[in-house]
Amino acid sequence: MTNRKILYIGNKLSNHGSTITVMETLGSLLSSEGYTVYYASSHKNIFFRFLDMIFATIYHSKSGDYVVIDTYSTLNFWYAFFVSQTCRLFKLKYIPFLHGGNLPNRIDKNPFICNLIFNNAYRIVAPSKYLYNAFKDKYSNGLISIPNSIEIENYPFYIREMKVPKLLWVRSFSPIYNPKMAIQVLLELQKSYPDAQLTMVGPDIKNYRNECELFAKEHNVNVNFTGALSKSEWISLSKTHNIFINTSNFDNMPVSVIEAMALGLPIISTNVGGIPFLISDQKEGVLVQENDYIEMNLAIKKLFLNQDFTITLITNARKKVESYDWQIIKLQWLEMLM
Repeated sequence: MTNRKILYIGNKLSNHGSTITVMETLGSLLSSEGYTVYYASSHKNIFFRFLDMIFATIYHSKSGDYVVIDTYSTLNFWYAFFVSQTCRLFKLKYIPFLHGGNLPNRIDKNPFICNLIFNNAYRIVAPSKYLYNAFKDKYSNGLISIPNSIEIENYPFYIREMKVPKLLWVRSFSPIYNPKMAIQVLLELQKSYPDAQLTMVGPDIKNYRNECELFAKEHNVNVNFTGALSKSEWISLSKTHNIFINTSNFDNMPVSVIEAMALGLPIISTNVGGIPFLISDQKEGVLVQENDYIEMNLAIKKLFLNQDFTITLITNARKKVESYDWQIIKLQWLEMLM
């Protein structure tokens, strides 16, 4: 056991209806290994959340051993910048944990800012080969690859009945995850399978779910919008579905996709960002072009027409994500945080 202390910086907003993030799951797992983990921040207001992150960094500057910073590519990129520079000021070891699927573009857009963050980091953790490859030429010093992890024992593997398509989509309602494409897929699929269903699970971002509900109503397609669910709730819900679709425009190594692979749900995803590093096309899932609902519809039909192929996909996918079990991945975290 260890007595080391970690300050984890990120969006801890599940109490406000948002999806549980890697921050909460990884933090809990590190706590189970004996680390003392502090968090910032759970404030809903982005300004107060930012202030809490800065004050927490200063407060723990004398007692903390490491600061782990969830690092995204859009607006939240800036809290990673300011927290990292606060860490430099107080001589704290900080570790950017890369999540943003569009971070490679951020490097090109803001090279000076990125250099300030990443050239001075104690370590840089890339959870996907996609981001590792994007960073290795410019920030190889301290860069390591540690995949997102799950506790595999919590994900029962099922071979599902493939008679009527029952699609499951699990992400936040945000344009970058392109939820409207999922609705378009269902609309097209119902031309061949009139009883096809779609369930969409996830929290609303800036009222975008309402826009999606209106889009479904305008096209006269019935979609089950559940809102945000706990991990156990959506895992239970997954038992009544037989296809998992991921429609993102940008992506890294989404835990929801890893979880679906573990559960035995055949995966059809857009071929963006880190997805092809996670899923080998035609081996562990089916990849289609970004925003191409026609191609995704054809891929779904293929899974129903060739069920031996489908069983091969889900078997290979489960085998792959078993290597992401926390009992394996934790060794890399423990070695880094010695």
